[in-house]
Amino acid sequence: MGKVTSLVYCDRTDIGRRRSSNQDGRSVLPANPQQFRTRGWLFMVADGMGAHAAGELASAIAADRVPKIYEQHSQYSPPLALRLSLQRANGEIHAKGESGHEFKGMGTTCTTLVLLPRGAIIGHIGDSRCYRIRGRTIEQLSRDHSLVWELESAGGMSREQANDAAPKNIITRSMGPHARVEVDLEGPFPVTSGDAFLLCSDGLSGQVSDEEIGLLTAELEPAEAVPALIGLALVRGAPDNVTVIVARAGEEEASKPSRKDDPWPMTEEGTTTQRKATRAWIALGFAAACLLAALMFNPFSMLTKDLCRDSELMHAVCMFGSTGALLAFFIAILFSMQGFLMPASSQGRRLHSGDFLGKGPYRRYDCTPTEQLVEGIVTSIERAAEELPATDRDRTVAILARVRQHAAGGAFHEATVAAAEALAIFSQAVEATRGDDTLITPKPPAHTSPHNPA
Repeated sequence: MGKVTSLVYCDRTDIGRRRSSNQDGRSVLPANPQQFRTRGWLFMVADGMGAHAAGELASAIAADRVPKIYEQHSQYSPPLALRLSLQRANGEIHAKGESGHEFKGMGTTCTTLVLLPRGAIIGHIGDSRCYRIRGRTIEQLSRDHSLVWELESAGGMSREQANDAAPKNIITRSMGPHARVEVDLEGPFPVTSGDAFLLCSDGLSGQVSDEEIGLLTAELEPAEAVPALIGLALVRGAPDNVTVIVARAGEEEASKPSRKDDPWPMTEEGTTTQRKATRAWIALGFAAACLLAALMFNPFSMLTKDLCRDSELMHAVCMFGSTGALLAFFIAILFSMQGFLMPASSQGRRLHSGDFLGKGPYRRYDCTPTEQLVEGIVTSIERAAEELPATDRDRTVAILARVRQHAAGGAFHEATVAAAEALAIFSQAVEATRGDDTLITPKPPAHTSPHNPA
């Protein structure tokens, strides 16, 4: 967990209950106030695939290289730097995959969130997700690159039909298998004080509904919400690794866009053009200063003619200085005109203030607390508690009674806090079994969510 400026975040990963290794990766690139203005905060989740050693390596490379490459490309606009960082990390993962048979086909998802004064931008490949929780609404800002999603969005199927028609774990785009990859860029989405952003691997979204994610994230602080969400995934069997990052923005991270903001170049060529234009304006200012100096120090100007009339040395100095300043003026004018007369075709694409990338948010759900929503969580914990030792089971049952009592009285915050307490008991029990190589074998989950594509 961390806090810099007014943003608070928590990040955590868990191996789950069926896997022998953790192929998920995550990374946070914090920002002080100056860095926030230029490159922002960066959060990233990656979910590796391939033989487990290869999948672990692929997600580890992404978690290490994406933030570093992004920071090294600070001369570019944030969305361009983000796209380049994902593309170049993809090239490194692909090269490693081609280096040996044991790494062949290695890959990873990669979902990256950057929080900036203009808003939140997302760079995305695969089916890990990024959500924004604002008030009683949760929005999915990223688009799943999965076969189920494609069948639903492009194939005209309902979500239930798509889930029945294709395996949930088939993704249509990932980092690593190919030398080049297409990166989805989304945003900038406006940020208001209190907005919570959540990034997760499908180990969470496959077991916990969007409404439940929104409820726990909205009602709990990040340091409480993250373990509660992972705990709920564990309660429901956690067949995959689970990684979650929650970041809540404060007043200092609230969006402050302005029409006066410089446009963001979206190509390397456009960045070069913008720099040349900036240098052209500087050269024009320098030319104006040189012209003023040439006029002021001309031996015949009102300022210097008296001095030059009485001294041949001063006359020579003023003549030399005026001529030099005039020459510098013409050189600066030529330099500035070269920048201003650059063909428009070489300027590249730019993202102006108020423009947006992508088509998100893609899904939106109401996560207002209700007895039914809380009861779904309680029922799952109640069923899983049957596996616990008697003492832990009795404590959990007593806490769940409080949860139901609070929910019935409309005290949903208190109910959510108590549910998180019960989830912590179960998580600790699961963790205790990891001292040896045995994993708890979960019973079939009692809860099925209507809003969980792969």
